[in-house]
Amino acid sequence: MKPLAKQLSQTVKRTPTSRTERRNIVFRRSQDYHSCLKHLSAAGIRPVKKVDSMRMICCHGDKGADWKQLRSHPRIALVERDRKVKAHGLGSPKLPGLSAVVKSRIPWNVNRVKAPPVWPASNSGASIKIAILDTGIARHPDLAIAGGVNTITGKSYADDNGHGTHVAGIAAATGRRRIYGVAPRVELYAVKVLDENGSGFISDIIEGIEWCLARGIRILNMSFGLAADSALLRNAIRQARRRGAVIVASAGNSGTAFPQIDAPARYPETIAVAATTRANRAASFSSRGRGIDISAPGVSILSTWLHGTYRRESGTSMSAPHVTGAAALLRGVRPKLTATEVARRLKQAALRIPGGKNAVGCGLLQIKPAAR
Repeated sequence: MKPLAKQLSQTVKRTPTSRTERRNIVFRRSQDYHSCLKHLSAAGIRPVKKVDSMRMICCHGDKGADWKQLRSHPRIALVERDRKVKAHGLGSPKLPGLSAVVKSRIPWNVNRVKAPPVWPASNSGASIKIAILDTGIARHPDLAIAGGVNTITGKSYADDNGHGTHVAGIAAATGRRRIYGVAPRVELYAVKVLDENGSGFISDIIEGIEWCLARGIRILNMSFGLAADSALLRNAIRQARRRGAVIVASAGNSGTAFPQIDAPARYPETIAVAATTRANRAASFSSRGRGIDISAPGVSILSTWLHGTYRRESGTSMSAPHVTGAAALLRGVRPKLTATEVARRLKQAALRIPGGKNAVGCGLLQIKPAAR
């Protein structure tokens, strides 16, 4: 068998072409990981990205190449295609103008999950760090962004799509101008892992997770998913949970078309969130399947948008940040709660609603009883 470093350098390509695709390679030992990085550098090959904590290298490889030999190498833990995930937003419904429908700075959905009664005891989530792994977050008068990162290009984490800004507002809008989010005083971080089209590679997400953990951010919102599976993403989620992170993930927008929810929501280490309507029923678009933990409003949700504006959006993407904000409020009241305890409290306190576990999980998010 060829030396591992030499075999790897002969398999990957220096530059991307129409004939290449991104591959994620995970090593069993740190010494092999670092040795291969040095060998690739000497060969003039610069990986797309590397994540030290996962011993992962992302490289371009020929689509027609046979990866079996590398995958079967005893010092290689994993080789998989760097799949793309997609944001779980459905877009904006046609509704009356903002001035005709907005009468309160606390939107109906924030009241519905009983967030305001917990604000005094939790200091509205102050000093609790949450990260929105999404398309970035735009500057907005109702958002206070503490920092962020762009794992795609390394440049600005500003939102060029709108999805991430909308998700951020549901979790953390400050109410300074128009609306409050679930936890209006949290430390909000923008982790741009999805591009202007709402798509992103798994390797970019892995890097985003590691960035959060390295900075003590232990509540992560993931309003995206993929139908396929990824052992690498599963391992990263598992590692983050072991390090104390609450990981909230949207279930998906496939309705009853498929018998399962998307990854990462279907991984047991996450809190998988389905969408409900204003009538407290499962939204028609919300994915069904085993693994749903809880539900939250996800239809026609008003939140922050690009250029300092506001917009209504629907999707399980909108449901997940309600739970992310709830986790922040719970840790504001009880800072020592583990990720397991946060999930248990939220599920036990949920309001039982029609639909069954495969549609609404334990029921509708209710923060006040969960914080007792």
